[in-house]
Amino acid sequence: MSEVDKAQTVAEDAVPRLPRGVRLVHNEAQGGFVLLAPERVFKADPIAAEIVKRCTGEASFEAIVDDLAKTFGAPRERVLTDVTALLQGLADKKLLEL
Repeated sequence: MSEVDKAQTVAEDAVPRLPRGVRLVHNEAQGGFVLLAPERVFKADPIAAEIVKRCTGEASFEAIVDDLAKTFGAPRERVLTDVTALLQGLADKKLLEL
């Protein structure tokens, strides 16, 4: 496992959720979904929005990855890599709790 892989690991049983004060909203002016946080706005592309919509504090990371792979007919390993990178990046910015 490389250093990048070690740094970007989310436990399969983690239950990601948006922290208090952060929400995902559809904003026509921004042309899609945005993550709103205190004094910050992050535009979410359609794929990121689909991932974040599933971060409700109810589904595990593993279940989210499985659901995305099934919904979009994508290889699970590819989905796992992409979702891990996105969620870890959001967690690093304090936009997601793992």
